[in-house]
Amino acid sequence: MLLYIIGLIVGFALLIYAADKFVLGSARIAQNLGISPLIIGLTIVGFGTSAPEMLVSGFAAWEGNPGLAIGNALGSNITNIALVLGVTALLVPIGVHSKILRRELPVLFALSLICYWLFLDGELSRSDGAIMLTGLFLFLGWVIRTALADKDRADDPISEEVLQELSGHMATRTALLWCLGGLIGLMVASRLLVWAAVEIAHLYEISDLIIGLTIIALGTSLPELAASISSILKKEDDLAIGNIIGSNVYNLLAVLALPGLIHPGAIDPAIISRDFPFMLALTGVLFIMGYGFKGEGRINRLEGGLLFTAFCGYQFLLFSTLSAA
Repeated sequence: MLLYIIGLIVGFALLIYAADKFVLGSARIAQNLGISPLIIGLTIVGFGTSAPEMLVSGFAAWEGNPGLAIGNALGSNITNIALVLGVTALLVPIGVHSKILRRELPVLFALSLICYWLFLDGELSRSDGAIMLTGLFLFLGWVIRTALADKDRADDPISEEVLQELSGHMATRTALLWCLGGLIGLMVASRLLVWAAVEIAHLYEISDLIIGLTIIALGTSLPELAASISSILKKEDDLAIGNIIGSNVYNLLAVLALPGLIHPGAIDPAIISRDFPFMLALTGVLFIMGYGFKGEGRINRLEGGLLFTAFCGYQFLLFSTLSAA
């Protein structure tokens, strides 16, 4: 048991470090290639922070543990909204100034509803996975087109915040080394985490789904937590929100697609009745808070506290279910 716990700790530590270097290297390469800061902030950063979830779910599905992969995707979205944004808003209230991010919030909610609809038949098939992956490319195309549609978008707050984060210069060769090194670190960390989590689940007779929704989801969301707190302390509110929106979209359309493409089959009924509806509710709450129907969106400390309370309540529900089993 001690060996598995050490594996989790080492895996999570390596995951956080590798994810940070992977995002940094990828963003710098894009910057050196002349890609606009706005597109970097809306696409590459979200992809980088979701890389841990993608690799963990990919390994889990490949090794015949689709429940862990699905739990990781849904649990990460729940953790991103309820824990990451909740804790961040408790520290400093978050304002949503970017018009582009306000457009993405209803799209995120709509994508969540579509994915839930695909799950309602009780199976995650290869066609479902293909639909989600196609949706990801369509979403990215829409985001890039929106970012390039108007020259005024270059003045969008998130563009300025990305520029601030990428101030200074890094040689392309150095950036490429960081990117490749980070990717290798992510692969090693993901493999270690899946091994340790599956062994713990078997030892205590806990379902792969619960492990994915709790321990693995929390661990793979640590990069988002670190990035959001860092951004909000630098008064980069839109980057903090954009990080979560982008990560959640990738979790829905890329991470959740992997078990369907790699290991299709029936899903646990609890996903349809408990986990997906809870994630949908949180996504709807984020839409309402962040959109700002009467002005700019804002998540204040009270709302942050409510989000954090919801996260704690959900974890209690999962462990209560576990105790009753």
